[in-house]
Amino acid sequence: MQVTINGEPRTLDQPMPLNALLSSLGLDARKVAVERNREIVPRGQYDDTRVGDGDALEIVHFIGGGAPDTAAPQAGEDEGFVVAERRFHSRLLVGTGKYKDFEETARALEASGAEIVTVAVRRVNIADPTQPMLMDYVDPKVYTYLPNTAGCFTADDAVRTLRLAREAGGWDLVKLEVLGDQKTLYPDMPETFKAAEALIKDGFKVMVYCNDDPIAAKRLEDLGCVAIMPLGSMIGSGLGIINPVNIRLIKETVSVPVLVDAGVGCASDVAVAMELGVDGVLLNTAIAGAKDPILMARAMKLAVEAGRLSYLAGRMPKKRYADPSSPLAGLI
Repeated sequence: MQVTINGEPRTLDQPMPLNALLSSLGLDARKVAVERNREIVPRGQYDDTRVGDGDALEIVHFIGGGAPDTAAPQAGEDEGFVVAERRFHSRLLVGTGKYKDFEETARALEASGAEIVTVAVRRVNIADPTQPMLMDYVDPKVYTYLPNTAGCFTADDAVRTLRLAREAGGWDLVKLEVLGDQKTLYPDMPETFKAAEALIKDGFKVMVYCNDDPIAAKRLEDLGCVAIMPLGSMIGSGLGIINPVNIRLIKETVSVPVLVDAGVGCASDVAVAMELGVDGVLLNTAIAGAKDPILMARAMKLAVEAGRLSYLAGRMPKKRYADPSSPLAGLI
């Protein structure tokens, strides 16, 4: 009989339980999620679900979330921010893509001090099930995995992806992004609204990547999104914060956390973002694409802290003319 697994045709001798099929492929059922004929199969039903002729299966990597950190901050420490009723002490969120290998990923995350890491949902390589998975190096009990919809260009694809992610890891805090085109990777806002509404109705807690429009941001909050994530500039561009006025307006417009997402290239960009009063910054390429990712991860951690302190301290007013710091009285 013929079946399709992750887009590839396969021949099976006879119908078999899904658990047996996963075992024959060398896959650990605890680390994957399965969709059969576009319907997610709950893990508890793998033994009772039989794979038959003509079935189409999608098998994706495990995505999970870490336990909440409930430790109280020490005196003088930044208390962090709260999203979806969970407190995070690190205001730096880091992506897990583009590193040379998983070992470098793990080292960079540790150096960054991040608690939340974004992860993409992708098909398992059934041709080589022995290949390492991200969770083998980045422990979902230590870090909060934030499944995202990177690479999705329609609301339907984004919703389908996150439903699979939830089945794999049981975690409902997710990052939604629905892209408009391959060249700019700007968000498609009509599709973003559509996906956000569907996911929220389905019980997801949605952190949403969006453009720098305060009106759109308010609408997303009104739909029920738990965090607004306006772009600093184009994803992976390293152009820095090209829209500081609008980002500040978004922060003043919505009451949920605001995190700058995408476009920062160096530590000074991160500090600029934090000085706008946002609750945090999400980045990936700025670390993974650096000549020394581990060193850059440390720099980004310090930049978030410095930018936050600078915002809280309140900058000096700008003046049109010089104002000497030393008093003129008593000059020799």
